[in-house]
Amino acid sequence: MSDSLLPALVGEEMSSVIFVRDYVQLDFDGPRLSLFVWPRVITDSTVWSMGDPGYRDALCALIGHTVLAATEDAGAGLVVDFGCGAVLVKPEPSHLEGPEIAMLGGFTGRADWMVWRPGEPPFDGPEWS
Repeated sequence: MSDSLLPALVGEEMSSVIFVRDYVQLDFDGPRLSLFVWPRVITDSTVWSMGDPGYRDALCALIGHTVLAATEDAGAGLVVDFGCGAVLVKPEPSHLEGPEIAMLGGFTGRADWMVWRPGEPPFDGPEWS
């Protein structure tokens, strides 16, 4: 999606991971990506999902690393790549608990923000009908 705000994360360093009851926020000292579904974490050849031993450690290990790429597409969902690992948001429709999948905002000097919802790109394929 060409008008996505997600690529604005490129060059930002993740400063904290905030676990909130049923979602997680990735903080970049201003910009904040709230994920309302549990993302997968990919490091080396390991894919971590919520509930896996070491999941939280794998996610927190990305603190202090800079975003090298941030993309979205129908095949991959939302991907934030740190080089040493990546955060992948590609939920199954049955995993949704609310009307939103993710939200990004808080950039210095920018008033814009973005929300990703089921039925909207990149979460708008036949499985979302």
